[in-house]
Amino acid sequence: MKKRMSLLLVIMLFAISILAACSGGKAEEPKQGEEAGQETPSTNEGENKEETPPAEGEDESQGYFEAEDPSLNPQTALDRKDTLIIGMTSPKGVFSPFFWQTAYDKYVVEAIFDTFLEVTGDGTYTESLAESVDVSDDGLKYTFKLKPGVTYSDGSPVTVNDYVFAMKILHDPTYDGESDLLSLHIAGGQEYHDGKADEISGLKVIDDQTIEITVTEATAYTKDALGDVAFVPESYYGKDFKRGNMDSLKALHDKPIGSGPYILTDFKPGQEVVFESNENYFKGAPKVKNIVYKTTTEETMLPMLQTGEIDMDMITVSEDNVEEIKGMGFLDLNIFPTNGYGYIAFNHNLDKFKDQKVRQALMFGLNRAEIVEASFGPYANPISIPESSVSWAYTDENIEPYDFDPEQAKALLDEAGWTVGSDGIREKDGKKFTIDFSATADNSVVDALLPVMTSNYKDLGIEIKAETLDFNAIMEKKDRGEYEMYFAAWGLTPDPDNTVYITGGAQNDTGYSNKTVDDLMKKGKMTLDREARKEIYKQMYQEMNKDIPNMFMYQRRDGWVINSRVKGFDITAYKNFTYSLDQVELQQ
Repeated sequence: MKKRMSLLLVIMLFAISILAACSGGKAEEPKQGEEAGQETPSTNEGENKEETPPAEGEDESQGYFEAEDPSLNPQTALDRKDTLIIGMTSPKGVFSPFFWQTAYDKYVVEAIFDTFLEVTGDGTYTESLAESVDVSDDGLKYTFKLKPGVTYSDGSPVTVNDYVFAMKILHDPTYDGESDLLSLHIAGGQEYHDGKADEISGLKVIDDQTIEITVTEATAYTKDALGDVAFVPESYYGKDFKRGNMDSLKALHDKPIGSGPYILTDFKPGQEVVFESNENYFKGAPKVKNIVYKTTTEETMLPMLQTGEIDMDMITVSEDNVEEIKGMGFLDLNIFPTNGYGYIAFNHNLDKFKDQKVRQALMFGLNRAEIVEASFGPYANPISIPESSVSWAYTDENIEPYDFDPEQAKALLDEAGWTVGSDGIREKDGKKFTIDFSATADNSVVDALLPVMTSNYKDLGIEIKAETLDFNAIMEKKDRGEYEMYFAAWGLTPDPDNTVYITGGAQNDTGYSNKTVDDLMKKGKMTLDREARKEIYKQMYQEMNKDIPNMFMYQRRDGWVINSRVKGFDITAYKNFTYSLDQVELQQ
């Protein structure tokens, strides 16, 4: 990586002063997925394909680069005839479609469970378990018909009664997962949640294969959201379930049963998740019998790819990594803009972060461009709104870029009443301006970010107290509210609507609240015309750009490294690798 000498010196000096608390991982509805400084993996546009050299003037920082010499494939990989090994950060073990939090748990869930609809490569939805979907003219009634003959991996039949059971879980007053089905306004849903009804009146079972769903408000994504609820066997998950108590469901987190292409057979926390194919999968038995999700870190993934210990992983796309991967000769590399962004979260429950001027100062006072250049080279760019440039809702109109400007940052801190003390640290009301900052260990972005942040903020009169933890430890601190600032990333869904920045939202873990954002997000959700929605979200992003709910850091390129013997993945910025696991083949 071609880092500037000044940054190298800062990093070397900084490395002497910080000790990682423990080792960890790499690289967060519509419901987003939170991740360790990387976003949700994305794409082979279709099957593995030959690289097309970019024309003059085209962006050479993305594309599909096919292995130059597959004959160099290590024997370790070639000897695996029926097993695909995928590297990733260790899942937490919450293998539930109702309670998953991290993208890595979601990858397990998506291999095991099915839904009426599934996302396609361009971000739209198509039928999966659904044979058909009919929508009334007023958008208030949805009739889903289930494909016949579908079974769970335990042999029991899939029926729409299981869908009703799932809906009752998501409407239960004690449900504490991150989905927000109440926002869909299913008729009778609120009454069921409040204990005023024993059934959800808007769910009408016509027969075992057909359900009619009535809502009281139509939104732009009601059909897709209704179709994205996972089927679970009531005979298994409902055996010990009692309304008003989630304990029996949570006891099954590591023992999931679904109707998807794979069956969980083993989970060793911090090591691996093992699956075998579901031979009765309704789309046909998967072509690869065994799948393993093996735990990797940014330090271990490239050596494990080189030796053939793993077949694929999502790398940090940097000049050094790209050069090394291409040099191995037998690995395909797919690079594309990610549908997500890196960020630094504020705990808005702390007084020092409640002041908009302070949040703006922290943006102006951090040299994000230097961090991004050091981490990714040409493979990322700083951003100033919480949206990916691949989204139809993205805007750069009247957006403050927050270019590095320490003098502006100092002026804002002065205006906010933070004055420089005799020791050079700012203080207000007798309190020093210190920040406890949590970041993932073994992460090249963190390696660049921490020394620059420490140096930049010291110049402003702010002391950074940094700790590096593994990703799941940071998420646990976040869940308990025991943090000041932490670094992570969001992997986004195709639709811009989410609850991350909504007051009291299911995925709002920072305490952020802004009525203008709330109102515009709701208006965007309730508007059906896409062009009208774009204008609404533009206004919302302009407000968020001014208010800075989090420090928006970068949009990077995703990079999937895939052993050249693996064929058939269909991965895009919107579509995870999990949705094509059943069609992947291992070339012999």
